Amino acid sequence: MKINVYSTFLCAAAVLTLTACEKGHVGGSTNSPIKPSPPATVDDGAGLQYNGIKLPDAWPPQRNYQADIRSGMSPFYLEDKPNVININVGRQLFVDDFLIASTTLKRQYYYPQYIANNPILSPQEEWELKGVHGGFAAPFSDGVWYDEKEKLFKMWYLAAGGQYRQGEYGVTCYAESKDGIVWEKPKLNHIAGTNIVKYNTKRDASSMWLDKQESDNSRRYKLFEVSGGAGNWKYHYYTSADGKQWQDQDTPSGAIVDRSTVFKNPFRKVWAWSMRHNIRLKKGDKYTVRARDYMEHTDPMVGNRLAKAHLNLFWFGPWQEELKHPHYNHDDGSPGIYNLDAIPYESIMLGQFTIWQGPENDVCASDGVIKRNQVMIGYSRDGYSWHRKDMTPFLPVDEDVAKWNNGNVQSVVGSPLIVGDNLYFYVSGRRLVNKGEFVSTGLATLRRDGFVSMSGSGELTTEKLKFDGEYLFVNANARGNLAIELLDENNNVIKGFSKDDCIMFKGNSTKQMVTWKTNSSLSGLKNKLIRIKFYCNDADLYAFWMSPWKSGESRGYTAGGGPDLNIKGIDTK
Repeated sequence: MKINVYSTFLCAAAVLTLTACEKGHVGGSTNSPIKPSPPATVDDGAGLQYNGIKLPDAWPPQRNYQADIRSGMSPFYLEDKPNVININVGRQLFVDDFLIASTTLKRQYYYPQYIANNPILSPQEEWELKGVHGGFAAPFSDGVWYDEKEKLFKMWYLAAGGQYRQGEYGVTCYAESKDGIVWEKPKLNHIAGTNIVKYNTKRDASSMWLDKQESDNSRRYKLFEVSGGAGNWKYHYYTSADGKQWQDQDTPSGAIVDRSTVFKNPFRKVWAWSMRHNIRLKKGDKYTVRARDYMEHTDPMVGNRLAKAHLNLFWFGPWQEELKHPHYNHDDGSPGIYNLDAIPYESIMLGQFTIWQGPENDVCASDGVIKRNQVMIGYSRDGYSWHRKDMTPFLPVDEDVAKWNNGNVQSVVGSPLIVGDNLYFYVSGRRLVNKGEFVSTGLATLRRDGFVSMSGSGELTTEKLKFDGEYLFVNANARGNLAIELLDENNNVIKGFSKDDCIMFKGNSTKQMVTWKTNSSLSGLKNKLIRIKFYCNDADLYAFWMSPWKSGESRGYTAGGGPDLNIKGIDTK
């Protein structure tokens, strides 16, 4: 259905409101329909994606915002699974039932733990401490990445601005670290004696992407800055060879709203614009519903020019099961989707959903509280459709008003980073100091692949799989033991790969090769259809994968990177 829209900016609330069946303009730009670009599919010649999923013919799907505004999403590929799942790319995670044909194990969810010495970066300098709303030194999406070329952790973050701010809007700063925990703020040449790398814009959120697959070194760092100020928000696209000196590509987007972001989906070779859209369902509604619009394109420059908040591009609003604020009523449109940052991790897209639970800014000011944003987790196998079964906060606020993350927790582009057996999740958090917000950066850690396990004592059999690797690896904690057998496509045990032939594993490892008495290599099974059957005795199974190498590299994507990983952002030799 083609929808004509009328839109107005409510500058005080910095929201874009659109209603159906009227005509008008958005931020001074003609509100003409946008045709999303066709996807650049990475397939096997039969229209199948890297994992065996076939996308619908109409892509991206057009959703009805009025019907779907509070229904979240349910991935189509979980209802209509591929006949064969290709597992050549990355560690295979049990975050949903995509890989599972049958099981008697139970799914267990896990959450990062904040480190003891948080915050790891706080406002200290004049240009961090002095702002209209208080002190600010934290990514507002922005980015934390590990640069394998320079062997450094790198952070881009929003600072309050001090004498360099424009009105209420801050500046972009840069910090670096050798271990991801202790950070230094180098003195750079952009503004002598400071670590400011970008100013003179009325910026809100930014998405800084270290594009490790980029062949042009001058464009290795990509910055999508939401700037312009209330009523004039647009994406502005910049590139850089070092992340410090930025070149404006002069490709501003159409009208959008603050807290919009961008991410890369390398599985399908597209960039995606995750646009905040506060939707007023009908004229006269007092409150909007915080939701998202979606657009994708193969070219970041062309796509940025085309991006524009538009009801024809409605993506999703809050899920029905979203958590609500424990102390305020919910006649203000809460809860809502405040932001989505996404990143490729191993074989999936990992989504960090910032959920707004209220209250509105004016209530926060009058009551002396901070808005309750918390980060939840979601998973996607196509970059568009999101699975969110668990609604427990992944990166929560702390109810103690003195803690650095008492309110308004926000996700960071680049997270997670892979540091040995752990994942590093960076996050911003806020507390009140003398009625102003004091915004800092924190760190939480999680076991590698440790989002979900299939746990207990029992069995799990996969769907039919196809692979071209040679060695089977698992990430597991077997307090009892773990044994594995391989079945052919007719569910017959393959000779030499039975449970009894398997060398049982007992222990705790994020990368354990599986062997059988007469077989360590699966080279004879390449490109044949098999099922894997796991026998768990008091064990937690997090992931499995096929590797061409005995050293166990998965060929999956390494998110924000990490020490000793490949500079291309892929786990390969």
